[in-house]
Amino acid sequence: MRRRRAVAAAAAVSAGLLVLSACDKPTAMSTITVGDSTVSSEATCGGEGEALKTAALNACLKDKGVEEISVDPDATVRFGVDPDVADNGWTILMNGQPLTDSSTKTYRTIPGSVFFNAQYGAQGDSTLVSIKEGEKETTGLWSFRLKKDA
Repeated sequence: MRRRRAVAAAAAVSAGLLVLSACDKPTAMSTITVGDSTVSSEATCGGEGEALKTAALNACLKDKGVEEISVDPDATVRFGVDPDVADNGWTILMNGQPLTDSSTKTYRTIPGSVFFNAQYGAQGDSTLVSIKEGEKETTGLWSFRLKKDA
């Protein structure tokens, strides 16, 4: 009787491990906070340590199905990344162009007005903002749409 329980328990553990091994490991998260509103996302493209090819990166920058957040131009926009992303260096892109230098910190802030200022390449009341992982090669991209509020 004891032996049957042990065999059944071992079989259950093995089955559980098999199911878990079939799961994909989630990519690192990136977060944008404005006031008391926050949006988070796993990588839009990449995020698994492999360099993205230029064609894939360009297609990803055109992705329409991204998280959105309203931004008052007078507010501060806070960007946060997982420590693994920070270790590889990350840059904030605005409409596909670098807005900041690469950083290894997990947190950055930028005035909301920047995202709607034509001087920085903004057009209209909506801006695509991306977080690019990697200093030399891009290994991940997290994209968000910032919509002007007020």
